[in-house]
Amino acid sequence: MFRGPARALKGDYLACLGGDETYGRYIARPFPGMLEEDFGLPVVNLGIANAGPDVFLSDPALLEIVNCARAVVLRMPGALNMSNRYYSVHPMRNDRFLNATGLLQGLFPNFDFTGFHHVGQMLTTLCACDADAFASLRRELQETWVLKMEMLLDRIAPPVLGFWFAAQAPRKQSAALPEPRPDLLPSLSAALVTEAMLTRISTLTKGFAYTIPSSALLERGTQGMFFAPDEAATAARHFPPAAHELAAEMLIDPLTAILSDKRTRRAR
Repeated sequence: MFRGPARALKGDYLACLGGDETYGRYIARPFPGMLEEDFGLPVVNLGIANAGPDVFLSDPALLEIVNCARAVVLRMPGALNMSNRYYSVHPMRNDRFLNATGLLQGLFPNFDFTGFHHVGQMLTTLCACDADAFASLRRELQETWVLKMEMLLDRIAPPVLGFWFAAQAPRKQSAALPEPRPDLLPSLSAALVTEAMLTRISTLTKGFAYTIPSSALLERGTQGMFFAPDEAATAARHFPPAAHELAAEMLIDPLTAILSDKRTRRAR
């Protein structure tokens, strides 16, 4: 199930792929809805909570919808929520840790991995426990991310605009996970992705856009959001409406260039 309202998958439309930042939980209009108003085209919001590349690679029906779009905005996921040689994740709920392979058990021999249920929780613990061992795991995650993102982009026929929408800029080097911020869920949503990794996959996109909300903007908290009283703490860990407004603004020019380029028009 994707965020509504339903869109007719006929004629020209745009598709937005990504995780929580694309879905826009707790807000009336996430940036895909704002783009629909800006361009006068239907925009299909294909955001999935905690999505890594695996959920998109494993769903042929989803890729069929994507490949019928005129253009695609792909919000860059972090390098945590995906299966790799060290651990596996749930194929649809990519943040859910399933099991550790022998490689990970050998890397951290004193750990009982049965107590972990979420990838972020596990990796934050491992990073704090043994930075040297975590460095080997980090390299595997970063290399696997590049390979899977290349696979995903290779399977998308329409022009793709890569989109960095996170609380921090991509790092030149990423030796460790960012410090956990209980007040901001997106702090791990782009973790371990570096400038070099984005450069490697940029040859398969038609461009990149960047939105990094300021601290002042993020401090607006839940202003303008909609949630039940018992969801206030969870809502506070999502980007506020103002961040989505900034995201839509930063996407207008590069999307306009893509849509106006006759060479990128999909043959019908």
